[in-house]
Amino acid sequence: MLRHLLMLILCLNGLFTLACARADDKLPNILWITSEDNGPHLGCYGDDYATTPNLDALAERSLLYRNCWSNAPVCAPARTTIITGVYPPATGSQHMRSMVPMPDFMRMYPQILRQAGYYCTNNSKEDYNLAKPDGVWDESSRNAHWKNRQDGQPFFAIFNHTISHESQLRKRPHTPVHDPAGVRVPAYHPDTPEVRQDWAQYYDKLTEMDRLVGRNLKELEEAGLADDTIVMYYGDHGSGMPRNKRWPYSSGLRVPLIVHIPEKFAHLRPDDYQAGGETGRLVSFVDLAPTLLSLAGIEPPEWMQGHAFAGVHEAEPQPYLYGFRGRMDERYDLVRSVGNGRYVYLRHYMPHRIYGQYIKYMFQTPTTQVWHQGFEDGTLTPEQALFWQEKPVEELYDLQTDPDEVRNLVGSAEHREILDELRKAHRDWVFRIRDVGFLPEAELHARAEGRTPYEVGHDPAAYPLEEIFDAAQLAAGRDREAISQLRGLLASDESAVRYWGAMGLLIRKEAGVREGRDALRAALDDPSPSVQVAAAEALACYGNDDDVQRALPVLLKNANLEESGLYVAMQALNAIDAADERAAPIRDAVAALPRQATSYDRRLRGYVPNLIDKILADLGE
Repeated sequence: MLRHLLMLILCLNGLFTLACARADDKLPNILWITSEDNGPHLGCYGDDYATTPNLDALAERSLLYRNCWSNAPVCAPARTTIITGVYPPATGSQHMRSMVPMPDFMRMYPQILRQAGYYCTNNSKEDYNLAKPDGVWDESSRNAHWKNRQDGQPFFAIFNHTISHESQLRKRPHTPVHDPAGVRVPAYHPDTPEVRQDWAQYYDKLTEMDRLVGRNLKELEEAGLADDTIVMYYGDHGSGMPRNKRWPYSSGLRVPLIVHIPEKFAHLRPDDYQAGGETGRLVSFVDLAPTLLSLAGIEPPEWMQGHAFAGVHEAEPQPYLYGFRGRMDERYDLVRSVGNGRYVYLRHYMPHRIYGQYIKYMFQTPTTQVWHQGFEDGTLTPEQALFWQEKPVEELYDLQTDPDEVRNLVGSAEHREILDELRKAHRDWVFRIRDVGFLPEAELHARAEGRTPYEVGHDPAAYPLEEIFDAAQLAAGRDREAISQLRGLLASDESAVRYWGAMGLLIRKEAGVREGRDALRAALDDPSPSVQVAAAEALACYGNDDDVQRALPVLLKNANLEESGLYVAMQALNAIDAADERAAPIRDAVAALPRQATSYDRRLRGYVPNLIDKILADLGE
């Protein structure tokens, strides 16, 4: 009798162990809830002005991440980071609404999940800057839903809420819910009724977004799946307000991230996981795909550049976060940023471009309009006026003492050590990922013909990064003493080095043209159109009458979309716009330029018309 009892106990124990093992082996469902254009302006992040009860309740039973960056401060490159687990400056997809091919060996993460048996849905925004291969999603549409999976099939589902998007902040009429008088206006914005209304309306939209999140969570609970599903909520980059969105400051990159891992999957939790707790661990969008795979028991492939922060393949915490800014709609720029949780460092490679370049879409927001008008009228404080001026070469901010990032510490002897540390982190990252952003966009596409920008970037013969990076550093430095070296760069066999030689002389304005005139004039006939345009812009903006007469035909020729291609045309039209009234002799010719080329991705087709319209408006009749 005793023997049979012992056998029964051992059998039951074995069954219990097997059941536990099966519970551990069971793949978790994973639900991602995302919202557009919002930073951590939520109650659970300590914002008393916010009304976000559903997200606050989720945070009370989850882990809240204090230091999550979106890597890019605008949607398309941020989403491209997520879908691959690779930094867009490595794949050439860093520019807003660009479209480049992905190497054959890379896959978008849903392809990997589907191979493991997951039913993968996206509802519904994609907006990737990489050409999407076949078979990424089981369904990606407004009807996509985890309910459509086969019985017992694990799911990965995204629900993306657009109600908080930039476009929603400026919709009028609007009945306010949050009192504009209660808004905390950041130091870089003027305190006007329009600015307060936009900020208050942003918070109203966050409340509406929060209700949608509550609906997603309730649906999960009513289906009896809450205990079987890992939930992650995040915003896709900083708020849609100007100088948040599109800018790789903390204000444009820091986003909310809340992760809930049910008790059933406690073995997948990171060591710092505590229900209702928070962590200062540095994580970013490049880490989301590796983390997702790790939670599903899949080892992230080596080509992914992010690091899993949960799951069976959790990596070590990382010391830095990285951000980037490339072309924003029709306007070119090149900025890289590094953060360590407290300090934020920015390195500008086009410091001659003002922060607030005219982007048609951005200028539809009332805040942008009154802010710019305040600058024109001379009514802004120095902190507010900065956005409408040229950029310094470097910026450094202490978020503990300056959360609005308005007091640049680059000149502070007390902060020299952290400045040098983050400078080195920036350089190391550029070379680790093989950042191809130091090629002009047209040059990037030309070199990648027949292969991908990623493969070009990883081929030292095709992309001598050290030589090009050093040229970019020299060009952006602004110091007059470098002019003779910049002239020398224009004699290089490497077209990207010549481009940075011309850019360096342009950045130094009249002095650069005066001392580099012969080299710039010779560069008007350079084999590279990107070099031609950079040299012509310098001569057109800062040269004498003869220089202008030589430069304008070169700019006009390259601005022809049908003959020069989209990317050269955009560069040339930006240069014509920068020349301002000096471009008046070619106004009628600009008006007659082609505006469309259907061979390009439809998302890009508004940029050339935007530039032409802006030039014509500035030059008048």
